[in-house]
Amino acid sequence: RTQTLLKEYKERDKSNIFTDKRFGEYNSNISPEEKMMKRFALEQQRHHEKKSIYNLNEDEELTHYGQSLADIEKHNDIVDSDSDDEERGTLSAELTAAHFGGGVGLLHKKTSQQEGEEGAKPKSRKELIEELIAKSKQEKRERQAKREDALELTEKLDQDWKEIQTLLSHKTPKSEKQEKKEKPKPDAYDIMVRELGFEMKAQPSNRMKTEEELAKEEQERLRNLEAERLRRMLGKEEDESMKNPNHTSADDLNDGFVLDKDDRRLLSYKDGKMNVEEDVHKELSGKAGIQGSDEEGEGESDEEEAEGESGNPDSHSDLDSNAESEEESGKPPRAQGQTPGKRSRSDDQNTRKAARTELPYTFAAPESYEELRSALSGRSMEEQLLVVERIQKCNHPSLAVGNKEKLEKLFGFLLEYIGDLATNDPPDLKVIDKLVVQLYNLCQMFPESASNSIKFVLRDAMHEMEEMIETKGRAVFPGLDVLIYLKIAGMLFPTSDFRHPVVTPAFLCLSQLLTKCPVLSLQDVVKGLFVCCLFLEFVALSHRFVPEVINFLLGILYIATPNTQSQGSTLVHPFRALGKNSELLLVSEAEDVATWQRGSLPLRWASGPSSPTAAEATHARLSCLAVCLALLKRCVLMYGTLPSFHAIIRPFPALLTEHLTRCSHPHELQELFQSTLAEVESQKQLYRPLLCEKSKPVPLKLFTPRLVKVLEFGRKQGSSKEEQERKRLIHKHKREFKGAVREIRKDNQFLARMQLSELMERDAERKRRVKQLFNSLATQEGEWKALKRKKFKK
Repeated sequence: RTQTLLKEYKERDKSNIFTDKRFGEYNSNISPEEKMMKRFALEQQRHHEKKSIYNLNEDEELTHYGQSLADIEKHNDIVDSDSDDEERGTLSAELTAAHFGGGVGLLHKKTSQQEGEEGAKPKSRKELIEELIAKSKQEKRERQAKREDALELTEKLDQDWKEIQTLLSHKTPKSEKQEKKEKPKPDAYDIMVRELGFEMKAQPSNRMKTEEELAKEEQERLRNLEAERLRRMLGKEEDESMKNPNHTSADDLNDGFVLDKDDRRLLSYKDGKMNVEEDVHKELSGKAGIQGSDEEGEGESDEEEAEGESGNPDSHSDLDSNAESEEESGKPPRAQGQTPGKRSRSDDQNTRKAARTELPYTFAAPESYEELRSALSGRSMEEQLLVVERIQKCNHPSLAVGNKEKLEKLFGFLLEYIGDLATNDPPDLKVIDKLVVQLYNLCQMFPESASNSIKFVLRDAMHEMEEMIETKGRAVFPGLDVLIYLKIAGMLFPTSDFRHPVVTPAFLCLSQLLTKCPVLSLQDVVKGLFVCCLFLEFVALSHRFVPEVINFLLGILYIATPNTQSQGSTLVHPFRALGKNSELLLVSEAEDVATWQRGSLPLRWASGPSSPTAAEATHARLSCLAVCLALLKRCVLMYGTLPSFHAIIRPFPALLTEHLTRCSHPHELQELFQSTLAEVESQKQLYRPLLCEKSKPVPLKLFTPRLVKVLEFGRKQGSSKEEQERKRLIHKHKREFKGAVREIRKDNQFLARMQLSELMERDAERKRRVKQLFNSLATQEGEWKALKRKKFKK
């Protein structure tokens, strides 16, 4: 461990390791001479690859467009600085060398050339510069002359072209131009594209207002209308701003008037005389008649006018008295002058009466049912709907904090008002039908409070039924108000849900009515059929099976047959095979049967007419029987594939074929019997009765017996070679595992001892250094004290 584990422990944080990467250093199969040769070859190869990887062969000469690249790289081209070509603006090498430095080399080059050619005296620098300037000026003059010659030639060419251009002009005939101008006719697509291009573009509109903004605007509009109505009712004039005349300037011609009526009369002649006087007399007589009628209309308010005139200093009472005296004396001009004033007062009175009878535009939310009833009673259906609508608009939840609670109360008050309308004789069903729309709007705004109100009404109806059952032993069908409440519950809330906090109690209430309320009169039959209609409307989407409806409809058919023929038939409560009301729908009068026509069954029979005649009762029985068959046919179409439905309706075909078809019923009712029977017969083949599935009995499983040897503990029992080898390997694995765990523990102990020794060494070194520091500090302190004593002594 000191040679392996301790070294690893000491070198745990060190990363520098010396490794000899020379070729064949750790290969003992290669001799030293071979190692040296191989290393030398690798070194040469590496050096050659790095140095000559991008070098070109020196023996080959590379060219570009026939010129050597070596010559091109010398850049010996002389650029003419004064040329007007594309290279204008560049300076030649000679000029650059002469003016911007480097002229010495150029001068030496020139002098060497001249000495070689002429052998004359070399020129100085000044002379060379003057020659360069003269040469450049000469080249510039030559270029200017060439440019002027080119301009002259261009002008001459343009002038010659203008002279011959008139000779070349040729006009094409009009026929050819028309042929060229003719374009193909546009097709339907091109026409549509052009129409779309000329269409009016959509203008940007204002943003859509929120519900709160719309409610606020509606409330403001109704308030303005109500203020205008009150002003007209009280007879007040318009605002001061409307009464005061506009300012008129001095330059105004006063020609902005409008003639309300053309007073001019047509001039006519009769027998050579004008008819003007006759027309005047007619007008006077007509105005006098109007004056008399106005005076009669004003008779009711003479006292008020007298009080107003006496209290007002500007009432012109003296003029009125004079006018009356003139009227008594029989002067027509005064009568004509006084009539317009009286006519204006009568118009004011008519306006006041119309304003009093007009419906107010703003309403406060009712705090009790009596307030709502007083606001709606005595009004027509349209006015009642308008009152409820204005109450909602004036008390919208977004306008004030407490409006939500007020409208929630309004929903309950409207329900109670609908119940009162249903209990009237006769019930006002049209108003109820229109008020359901307002209930729906309130339900959409406050669904929780609406559901609580409906549940409260249904709970009261069920409690009354239970109390009646406890006291009298039987219950009766409730009034029309409860039935309308059930109808409203199905209209306001979804009826297809599996479970609903309002519709589910309504379902239970309907089923209780059909099973616990006996049929004692014709009113009960109408109410029960109405409940069946509600049930089928509730299950129209979910197709939930309702056996109470089918049993009740079959009971209605039983009470339409004689007792002798219906004996032995099974009836379900609340119907009885024999009894007082077992032949309630039996029809015997042939004359009344002949006058019956099929139609809707009115709900006034549910409220109970006071004294129906025999013909009306017969017609009502036949209508009930027709409604029952129609509902039964609807049930067949809805539940025709259910075995349970056919189990309940099994006696129905025999009842129709044997009894009802033999009765003296109208032809329309007989056809309804036959169509319902055909529907039942056609649905019979669409189902199979429920049967248990036949299957073979499953036999018991047979197991092979298992033989177990009795082992003798304490000895190794004999086994196969594979089992023995497996046991041996398991034993060896356990032994090796224990040995590895033992070695790991020893290694951990060794490392712990090493760590402890290092820690003790560090502590000892720290203590030694601390002790040394204290000793040095003590010596310094002693020396300082000795020095201080010496100074004190001195």
